[in-house]
This record gives sequence, structure tokens and C-alpha cells, in this order.
Amino acid sequence: MRRSKIIFSSLSVFMFFTALIADGADVMFYFNRGNSYFNEGKYDRAIKEYDMVISADPDFIDAYYNRGLSYYRKGDYDEAISDFNKVLATEPKDADIYHLRGLAYYKKGNYNKAIEDETKAIAINPDFADAYHNRGIAYAKKGQYDEAIEDYNKAISIRPNYMEAYFSRGVAYTRKAASDFKKACEMGVQYACDNLKQLSE
Repeated sequence: MRRSKIIFSSLSVFMFFTALIADGADVMFYFNRGNSYFNEGKYDRAIKEYDMVISADPDFIDAYYNRGLSYYRKGDYDEAISDFNKVLATEPKDADIYHLRGLAYYKKGNYNKAIEDETKAIAINPDFADAYHNRGIAYAKKGQYDEAIEDYNKAISIRPNYMEAYFSRGVAYTRKAASDFKKACEMGVQYACDNLKQLSE
């Protein structure tokens, strides 16, 4: 019984505040409070504020965007993708959203979808270093090291001090070398076997 009352009470509070917003209270107050919670790392509370805004104004695109970011930070990638989809329906030329959705797909292990979204982000913004880097990481996860290295090179050419891209490229070169040494070793090339052993140590 207590559980039912708590749920009903929460619903009543939600309906009360939604009514206040609908009656003309400034939705920006709730939106900004959600942003404050987000910046404090209180993602559940931020999501509740964005829920309030969206209930009162379903066309408030920034609320979907920020709620999607909150879900992403929580690790709720399906919910994040759903919100990013809503933003893209209104803003189909937003490279940042394709990039964020690509990150969510990557976190879900859907590397093909991640590559698709990062490619779309790059098509919109050819100088998007982060999109190249993250597409490279997705390629590397699929064992496509040549494509990954090409993307890391591009990211570095855009942002010469991109430390993560240098590291990722080094990892890709190492794994590509290991793959090549393994093939050569299987063909009976002893020094390839020796090099493979050194890489694994």
C-alpha cells in the first residue's frame, strides 16, 4: 500500500508542476534547473526536469537534446538514441547529434551503426576531428585497421595536438602488425613468430 501511495503522490506532484508550466510558468526555469543538475552529475534529477519541460512543450528540442545527453551519461543508450532521433527529425543537418548517436551505438556494440552516424557527421562537417577519431575506433573494433588508421590520420591532421588520436593510431598499428605477424607465422616464417611473441609480452 505504501508503495502505491508513493507512486500516486509522485504522479500528483508531476501533474501539479506540469500544470504550472502549462498555465504559463517559465519552462526555462525547469530547463535551466535540469541543466544545473546535469552539470552536477545528477542525471536522474536532470531527466525529471527535462521530462517536465517536454510534457509542457513537446517541441522544445533542446530539452530532448539535453535529456539524451543525460541518458547517455547514465549509460541508458537506448533512451539516449530515442531522444537523439527526435532531435534529428527536426534538425537533420546537425553533425553533433549524429556524432552523439554514433557514440551511443558504439557503446551498445553496434559498430556498423556507429560508423554510419560518424560518416554522416563528417559529411556535414568535414573538419569534425572527433567524428573521424570515433569512426576510427569503431573500425578498429571490427578489425579494419587500415580504415581506422586513415581516420586517425585525418583527425590528427585537423587537430595536431589530438593526444587520444595518436594513442589510438599507435594501438591500431600494433594490432595490425600483430595480425600480419600471425599470418606470416602461420605460413612458417619464424622471425614473424618471434616478433609476434615480442608483441604479446
